[in-house]
Amino acid sequence: MLQWLLAALLVFAGLDAVACPLCMGAYQSSAGQKLVEMRRAVLASRTADGGYRVVEVIKGERPTGGSIAADVVSLKPATAGSTSTLLLVSNEGWSTWISVGAVPVAHAGMLRKIAAGKRSTEMDADEWRQRVSRVLPYLENPEPLIAEIAYGELAAAPYRALLTAKPRLSAPAIRGWLADPKLAARQPNYLLLLGIAGDTRDALQIERRLDAALLAGDPTNVGSLIAADLQLSGSGRMAWVDERYLLDKKRSTLEVEAALLALSVHGSANTAISRERVIASYRRFMQARPDIAGYVARDFAAWDYWDAVPEYVALMKSNVRQQYPSRLAVAEYLRHSPNARNLDLDLPPEEAHALGAARVVPAPPQ
Repeated sequence: MLQWLLAALLVFAGLDAVACPLCMGAYQSSAGQKLVEMRRAVLASRTADGGYRVVEVIKGERPTGGSIAADVVSLKPATAGSTSTLLLVSNEGWSTWISVGAVPVAHAGMLRKIAAGKRSTEMDADEWRQRVSRVLPYLENPEPLIAEIAYGELAAAPYRALLTAKPRLSAPAIRGWLADPKLAARQPNYLLLLGIAGDTRDALQIERRLDAALLAGDPTNVGSLIAADLQLSGSGRMAWVDERYLLDKKRSTLEVEAALLALSVHGSANTAISRERVIASYRRFMQARPDIAGYVARDFAAWDYWDAVPEYVALMKSNVRQQYPSRLAVAEYLRHSPNARNLDLDLPPEEAHALGAARVVPAPPQ
């Protein structure tokens, strides 16, 4: 979670988050996004002479002669699957093709739709809704590459886009995925889906898991568990999250960060839990944990909430020892505030250098 915060600071200028930060792999380029970014993609089968015969063109122009020589193909390890047809991709200016993996020709249509899409950073809310709807039927598909592409596209989606998929989600299927130890790495996203598709039975089970995690001090999947809990149980559970995670100084930094990410997801969606209620929790958190008060600054800026400026200025002037990533986040929040040039605040040179920007200084006399 700390890595997520540091990554957020590096792209602070782009204040509208795209991917849901609770989804594992959300900030990594998925197989589907690689397909979007590549200029050429084909399905090809191995020929007797060791080359590759193009069976279907997924994107771009068909290779000359409809074949690709063996010596220009870089095979991905463990490409074997239930089919001998490989998905090969290449980019402009490349002399080589790269194997993404094995996939049946029957999925050519799905691959074309993914390849014709936009980059995640370029999509609007309606386009995300359509993409989520498109990949849902392929989650945990028997073909590993198709399942991987579908999961990667879903993991990159904003939480609000996941909410629109509720009528098409199957709670029994999601419960089965969560119970499968082979899918442990995908639990964060599937927990979010269970929070959207589940019922009171699921709410009770999630509460039990949270109680056990709290007792053990284990941050594993806590962010997704809290987000799902709030989606199922509503704002009545916010007081529990505040008291048990945000205000309890016995909680580890990882546990607190997980809870903050859950609230960030809901504050950005502004549906089951209102943004105003999340901001109220954030303000209480700032007072209770000044050492990491900056962990909510990015959300404040993304939501154009600037009422925290006076408190952050006072914190930066105080002798309170802050964790360095938190202090950087506060500095960036203040730099983006509407009256940044009028703030009576001078940042140390090393912090300005770390931010890659000029110091916050008082405005020159008019």
